Amino acid sequence: MKKNLLTIAVQAAIIAGVPGLQVNAQAQTDTAAEELDEILVTGSRLRRDSFNTVTPLVTMDAEEIQDSGLGSLAEILVDQLPAIAEVSSNTNTQSSVQNTGLSTINLRNLGTDRTLTLIDGRRVVSNSYSGNYVSLSTIPSGMVAQVEVISGGASAIYGSDAIAGVVNIITEQDKEGFEFEMRGGTTDEGAGDEFTLDLSFGSQFHDGRGYAFFSTTWDRQFGIERTDRKRAQLEANYEYDTDLMCNAMQTENGDVCMRDISPADWRDRSDGTAGGVFLEDGSNSGFYFNEDGLQSDWMEERDGLHSDIFDRLKIPNDRFASAFKVNYDITDSLRANFQIQYSLNESINVKSPEDEAENSGALVLDPETGEPDEVEPGEISPDNPFVPAEIAAAADGDGINWDRRFFEVGNVTTDNERETIRTWAGLQGELFDGTWDWDLSIGYGKFQQTQLRLNELNTIRVAQALDAEFADDGVTIQCADPAARAEGCVPLNIFGIGSITPEMADWIRANPTITTNIEQVNVLGYMAGDLFELPTGPVAAVVGFEYRRDTQKLRTNREQRFGGVTFNVVPSFDGEMEVWEVFGEAAVPLLTNAEYLGDITAETSLRLAEYNIRNIDLMASYRLGLTWEPSPGYIIRANYARAQRAPNITELLSPPRGDFDSFDDICDDTTANSDDPGHANCRLEPAIAAVIADGGTFEDENNRYSPNTGNPELEEETADTYTVGFVLAPDFLQGFKLAIDYYDITIDDAIEQISNEDIINQCYNSSITLGDPNPFCDDITRDSDGNIVEILQRVFNIGKLESRGYDVALQYQYDFDNYGSLTLKTDYNHVIEHTETFEGNDGEETNDLNGLLGEGTFEDKASASLTWRYDDWRVRWRAKYLGPVVDSRGNRVDDLEEAFAENQELIDSGDPNAVLNPERPKFLNYGSHVTHNLSVSKTLEVGDTNIRLYGGVNNVFDEQGPFVPNDGDIDVDGTGNFHSRYGGGVGRFMYMGARFRY
Repeated sequence: MKKNLLTIAVQAAIIAGVPGLQVNAQAQTDTAAEELDEILVTGSRLRRDSFNTVTPLVTMDAEEIQDSGLGSLAEILVDQLPAIAEVSSNTNTQSSVQNTGLSTINLRNLGTDRTLTLIDGRRVVSNSYSGNYVSLSTIPSGMVAQVEVISGGASAIYGSDAIAGVVNIITEQDKEGFEFEMRGGTTDEGAGDEFTLDLSFGSQFHDGRGYAFFSTTWDRQFGIERTDRKRAQLEANYEYDTDLMCNAMQTENGDVCMRDISPADWRDRSDGTAGGVFLEDGSNSGFYFNEDGLQSDWMEERDGLHSDIFDRLKIPNDRFASAFKVNYDITDSLRANFQIQYSLNESINVKSPEDEAENSGALVLDPETGEPDEVEPGEISPDNPFVPAEIAAAADGDGINWDRRFFEVGNVTTDNERETIRTWAGLQGELFDGTWDWDLSIGYGKFQQTQLRLNELNTIRVAQALDAEFADDGVTIQCADPAARAEGCVPLNIFGIGSITPEMADWIRANPTITTNIEQVNVLGYMAGDLFELPTGPVAAVVGFEYRRDTQKLRTNREQRFGGVTFNVVPSFDGEMEVWEVFGEAAVPLLTNAEYLGDITAETSLRLAEYNIRNIDLMASYRLGLTWEPSPGYIIRANYARAQRAPNITELLSPPRGDFDSFDDICDDTTANSDDPGHANCRLEPAIAAVIADGGTFEDENNRYSPNTGNPELEEETADTYTVGFVLAPDFLQGFKLAIDYYDITIDDAIEQISNEDIINQCYNSSITLGDPNPFCDDITRDSDGNIVEILQRVFNIGKLESRGYDVALQYQYDFDNYGSLTLKTDYNHVIEHTETFEGNDGEETNDLNGLLGEGTFEDKASASLTWRYDDWRVRWRAKYLGPVVDSRGNRVDDLEEAFAENQELIDSGDPNAVLNPERPKFLNYGSHVTHNLSVSKTLEVGDTNIRLYGGVNNVFDEQGPFVPNDGDIDVDGTGNFHSRYGGGVGRFMYMGARFRY
């Protein structure tokens, strides 16, 4: 079947004149150049200038990378290219377990899985079991010659995942000599230091027939603690007081209008303290231990712990990466090539010690049946030998509720170690007397991640150890359960600071582990040349095939696999995916130097893919583009692309992976007569009905457990992308280039998760009566008290994603006679629409994601640089602009609008309870944000050594971004009252370095 498909598709591609895909094109950058040379790109195998492609394309050369002052290539791209959105970085993965240490990017904010990252035009193995994520930190810095960003659907050229576009990392092709570089930097407020060492060597050999290049990078990025920034130490828990119509912060005396207090009065604390809280009734009574011993006047916002202070603003990261490549001309028409890359990345994220209470539930799976259950530590008997007499007396024979943070066990620590090997080898030659080129290669990649989670708690053992009693001798304290004693149970004393001994801590400590192995085998072959000659010129074409096999194995230890610990349950699983593809691309000159019409060129490409996935038939991606150059320097271009993405292994095959996500139960506050949305269906839930029958109000105390799971019924995504634009590069204005492009992307059958709120809403607040068939209700599980104990987060082909906007790219260079040259480069992106639509029970539901801080879709983003070159000096000033965004368009806005409307009614009626001058809510609208960077470099010749000295300041004016509270009645919480989209609290960063070339 596959052989027939290959034969038929290649023949069809040749007959139709349709071919295409990646390329090992040569990308050369001359850092000393003072002219804007044309940049050869690899958007396809049909080479051209970056301003002369049928689809929008942006390039970043080695100079721009060097002048950034940053050690992370992903951060550089996010910082300088408006079309790229932030995904995983060291300032936004503090709450992530799997993704700490990753460095990924996201085109058009359509998702990392829809941005295909290539190295020299080749697919490479993923660096995450969560999806096809290529971490740019795995590539040695000295290996990168140029980066291309190809916008719009490119699946017809590159295959699945290229729905939003492609990021192509082009490595050095002909650099020679020995080069050593060292760079160091620090922040203005201290912490966040960075150190980088780069070593590379390139040389020809065997009379120029061969070329070899080696590069290695060691990079250390130190973290930033919350204690390193004053803003991060503020305890911000925000609320808008709809009675007083003012912005309020939580204090020891409850929520108080911000205008009446100072930040020193703010409080955001919990009862998870180092010594424990006992017999707590509400938040202002109970026993607790502090440094002075047992106290009986507990007040949470006075005596509690601000546990957020343990979270880091920036996670430290160590990176080592090496690469070697060699080309050798066996004959004048046959070349062999080989490349291997290795990287080792380690990131350690430290959080607060685990907080546990008597009702802290932990999921437990039956090892035989897989049936879920829940275990709690439980209340402590007043007869427990460790219970102080005062607490035992106050308990009056009842069980003792408690809450404590287990400092003696240690800070919860996630240690992620990632090891990646990528290698490929191939042959390149000529056919038909040198009129066609051919390329055949095979690639192999292996990724292994060991994730160790330290100092979690084994909830089952905590329960056993808290059930303590005196032994028969009346002196020895032991665990009451004989079976637990036989396993080595150590009775646990949680009463007081430091009361837990090392032996106790060892008994209850859990260290869940996950080991991931991902492998990829890739075979690629193509040939390129001219199909035939038209009166207007040759028809250039490429035809080829590609085979790829991806395998994934995930293994977890028993605690991680079956639960009973204070961490997510992650089962082991294996998965494999295989695909055969054929492709083609062609460029047809329709007109050449025609009078009044100039040049018109059509480009077309086609890719057929056959997957071993049950629900995916033959996938066909195709593209048709047109460029019209009526006069030299004036180009109009248009492109249509049908792009497709197959689901990845995790999306298809992963069993439920434990996770906790916040959500609000629509059934909360349901009474016999309440008429809030969904409450009519809520009353049909037997457990909720029982609560109401007792004369009560249902209050959900859910544990927010929401496991993620794959879906073997998934089908492919399909995207239609339209782009149209023009390019101006008039002869009368030398050095000037302007490109403006409109894009329109619609992704149907998008593979997405539906939010928990939407699942709950579709179950209870729809026209379908509870009990009738409703797939949304099938994923919600309630306990006997009516509380939600689980919402299953599946992935579905839920509907569509739409994104529309336009890009502006400007380049202009002006040469001064005796004072060098000045280059202006500007990139701007405006998003007109960015929406997500899914099919609900009562029709389509659309969420507007444009301009939302949490989504990271800024309506307006821009980057501009001004570079002056004079002799051996280079000075670059660069500015980055982020437009205004909002925190929410959902329930928060609805509630505020309702409160303001009700207050206005009171004003209109003359009610004395009306607030005449209500405050506008804070932290709802965030204004625009601008940062400035400066870099300076000087190149010296000392004997045979070329020395480049450089330094600079990023965020010259120390713009820290808006204040985003850590917690409260807002949709997007900050981290240390910062947000990573505005730098995450790094602030002004200063660096310097030196490069020596021999």
